[in-house]
Amino acid sequence: MTEVRIEHLTTSGAFSLDGGLWDVENNVWIVGDDHEAIVIDAAHDADAIAAAVGDRRLTAIVCTHAHNDHINAAPALAEATGAPILLHLDDRLLWKHTHPEHSPEGYLSHDQRIDVAGTELRVIHTPGHTPGSICLYASTLGTVFTGDTLFAGGPGATGRSYSDFPTIIRSIRDRLLTLPPGTQVRTGHGSDTSVRAEAPQLDEWITAGH
Repeated sequence: MTEVRIEHLTTSGAFSLDGGLWDVENNVWIVGDDHEAIVIDAAHDADAIAAAVGDRRLTAIVCTHAHNDHINAAPALAEATGAPILLHLDDRLLWKHTHPEHSPEGYLSHDQRIDVAGTELRVIHTPGHTPGSICLYASTLGTVFTGDTLFAGGPGATGRSYSDFPTIIRSIRDRLLTLPPGTQVRTGHGSDTSVRAEAPQLDEWITAGH
């Protein structure tokens, strides 16, 4: 039995919503061992992600939310690997903005478990950035994958359609900052952080957001 590991890939492309277009770099996370893996957020480049997975069995493509820059490569990666695309049900309308002809193969719910290579990841529903935003907590790896809900230095953006600032603050306060302080936070964009580093800033975020 090989050891479970976390691999990181950065892909580049565009994020579009509400008539705007922004160049972005996304973090793509691969969790697994030498035999099987899952991909968290299939962004921009299905070929590069498939190459990083290699000959391992891809058991799921998990979407932290349905903004186009996090899901635009998901159908092509699913077609290449046979892996199902999983998304929280509350983001199905956002998904249709990018992929009107292709639906996810499964819908996620809060506290659902995803198993890969003998490791369990718990789905944490964290609405705010989008209605169906989720994080994935792997307690045995001391890691939470937060998508665009929590970054190094603050919460994800809430100034666009489908987003809400008080909701994202509640999600972070009640469901992320309650994780063990040493939990590493692996984000959808930019650098890693930790629960310990972000928790003291909560009041500042609330003040800045009002």
